[in-house]
Amino acid sequence: MPIAKFKRSAVCVAIAGVLHTPVYAEDEPNLDDTEGLERISVTASRRVNTVQEIPLNITALGGDQLADNRITDLVDVAKWVPGLNVVDQGGRGPDQIIVRGLNTSSLGPTTSNSGGGTVGTYVGEIPVYVDLFLNDMERVEVLIGPQGTLYGAGTLAGAIRYIPVKPQFDAYEANITGGVSQTSHADDMNYESHFVFNFPLGEDFAFRGSMGYVEESGFIDYNYIVREPGVSNPQPDFSNPTDVSTNLRKQADNNGNETVYGRASLRWSPISELDSTLNYYYQKEKPEGRSLVHTAAFNTGKYENAYRFEEPNEVKNQLISLELSYDLGFAELVSATGYSKYDEEGQRDQTDLLLDFEYGYEDFPSFAAFTREIGEEKTLTQELRLVSTDEGPFSWIVGAYYNKFENDATSEEFVPGLPEFWDVNRPDNLEYYSVLDQELTEKALFGEVTFGLTDQLSLTLGGRYYDYEDDVTQGFDLPLLNTIYGAGPDDINPDLVSANATDDGTLLKGNLAYQYDEDVLIYATYSEGYRIGGVNAVAECQPDQNQGQNLCALPNEVLILPDETNNYEIGLHSALLDNTLELNAALYYIEWDDLQVDGRTENGGLPITINGAEAMSRGVETSARYLLTDEVIVYGTYAYTNAELTEDAAGIGEDGDRLPGSPEHQFSAGATYKTEVWNGKQLEIGYTMTAQSDILTKTGERDFGESLAGYAIHNLSAKLSFDDWVVTLYADNFTDKYALTSVREDYSKIRQVGDFDLRRYGHYVNEPRTVGLNVTYFFGD
Repeated sequence: MPIAKFKRSAVCVAIAGVLHTPVYAEDEPNLDDTEGLERISVTASRRVNTVQEIPLNITALGGDQLADNRITDLVDVAKWVPGLNVVDQGGRGPDQIIVRGLNTSSLGPTTSNSGGGTVGTYVGEIPVYVDLFLNDMERVEVLIGPQGTLYGAGTLAGAIRYIPVKPQFDAYEANITGGVSQTSHADDMNYESHFVFNFPLGEDFAFRGSMGYVEESGFIDYNYIVREPGVSNPQPDFSNPTDVSTNLRKQADNNGNETVYGRASLRWSPISELDSTLNYYYQKEKPEGRSLVHTAAFNTGKYENAYRFEEPNEVKNQLISLELSYDLGFAELVSATGYSKYDEEGQRDQTDLLLDFEYGYEDFPSFAAFTREIGEEKTLTQELRLVSTDEGPFSWIVGAYYNKFENDATSEEFVPGLPEFWDVNRPDNLEYYSVLDQELTEKALFGEVTFGLTDQLSLTLGGRYYDYEDDVTQGFDLPLLNTIYGAGPDDINPDLVSANATDDGTLLKGNLAYQYDEDVLIYATYSEGYRIGGVNAVAECQPDQNQGQNLCALPNEVLILPDETNNYEIGLHSALLDNTLELNAALYYIEWDDLQVDGRTENGGLPITINGAEAMSRGVETSARYLLTDEVIVYGTYAYTNAELTEDAAGIGEDGDRLPGSPEHQFSAGATYKTEVWNGKQLEIGYTMTAQSDILTKTGERDFGESLAGYAIHNLSAKLSFDDWVVTLYADNFTDKYALTSVREDYSKIRQVGDFDLRRYGHYVNEPRTVGLNVTYFFGD
């Protein structure tokens, strides 16, 4: 959405953030007085440099670009980052984040708030995973490749930084935005409102805040909801309208979402050497259900879901952070302290999972089951970093990092009416109950040293030492089953088992950068990445446990080992044709060892993570922008990704099998035309296209995996700027393209159990055409 009032004098600045060229510095951009495309300073390397001086693979989207293209979440960001793919699974759960194809997990809803675990995400200087609503952002930076020697949070494949606009000491300003839009196949409108304000409270003290509300109408109808669970027949005679209406009800547009967010920041700089910012972030989302259809499994319509229960969810993120920087003369000392809290409470249909076990539930004609889940995550992080500031051929960065993560979760599975059918005294209908208590602590030392070998050639060496400890206590109970064998009607007695995992290691990095001239930079990088291991959240089987419905992990199914990558990359940053053409490219090869992959316990088929096999990824990433005239700029990105297993892996695939979740080809392109109308009013007309080739749902398309066809999305916009007003008319996905973006389970689940047709298999779909109008009014300076 539109944010603070930034003034730009050239078209190229308005869209500069699309490509590898980063857009803003931490405070004010440092622009060279060159003709053509602007060269803008960035701080991705922890220092202020222009892009030609930074040998990193980085894409940055600036605040204006986020606003003009209505980029509001990570799914939108990924469309403009070569090598990054975020599998869109609607608002009901975290999306899967995949960098350069490094993924072996089958597509489907993720089971944690990690987003996939291969990428570190930062809000300001604080590493914390949250798919932040992007308003009042200075920029979003995406660094491709491991960054464990430069940033506190070590990662396997990359880092994403949300960098908000800091409070300003010298300007009273505010803006307010209102918007309305209509999504095809939805009955209701979408509404949004946003407010941003900045108040200086003195020469060295300022307050900045932002808040907003977004109401997104759904477009998926839940037309098979049981009226009275345990009494109504979830699969009536569909040829008899009376039988259908007696047992089932409909809920239209049941995948909508409501978002409330806010940020409050206090900045204080009592002396020139010290800069401090205290931040509080709040975001609450209430998705109503999944963007999932059951066309293949249950013959539903293109925008129709067949689940038997509504699936509301409520997610709340909070973050308090204190960021301090102090100029020591020879170096800058940075301290970043953060405490975040994540709360989730939701309900989902569990009928098909229990029917799939064929434990006899299918004998109950009115069988329908649902799960309620409550989760709470707390994270405390502290990062200290010292960055040299001396001019000269030698520079360095050294840092220390501490992270403590706590996770408490409960899951309750209910089977209404089944106890009465089985003549069991279990009034709460509780069939399954599980608890999880986890504490993960990670510590690390990291740093880099850069040597200027000549005026044009520099060498950077980096290293990281880390250790972690993961303590998990978990347990489950089967209250309904235990009641049959004599337990009390209200008893819940989970068998708690504790497990512990520890590990440590080192990572290395080497980078050689050659500044051919002031317009061309060539670099080569070797870097190591890792993802920490841990303990599976499943209780270990005890020696006296029987087989059957026991849900437990064998000794070799408990621990998760770290997986690691060796990354080789060469890259180019260039400005050609008198600085009117910018061309950036990277060529890479990655070796991936001890892959963390999806597995199932032998007892109960519970989802776990196991280690196995090796894989590789190789590809090319390019981006370009061209100042065609003073009024027209064109830009685009392309990525080719070839990721596959390099050895056979039992239960996963064979040597040469393509990895799931990422397209081999990923494109984006756009053009902006800027002119003056109506006595100096500024008009900008924009067109963008994002496209991808097919993706696999499982490694090598094995085990009932499939290929989801590629697709392209086209967007149009027109923005008219007055002195204090900006009016934007837009049409996203204006061709109303219908695409399958992900899958839940696989087509082996299309079968009958007794008289029930399973509905576990379904497809996530993209958002249909949305046409809208936004109006922003600017107050103040």
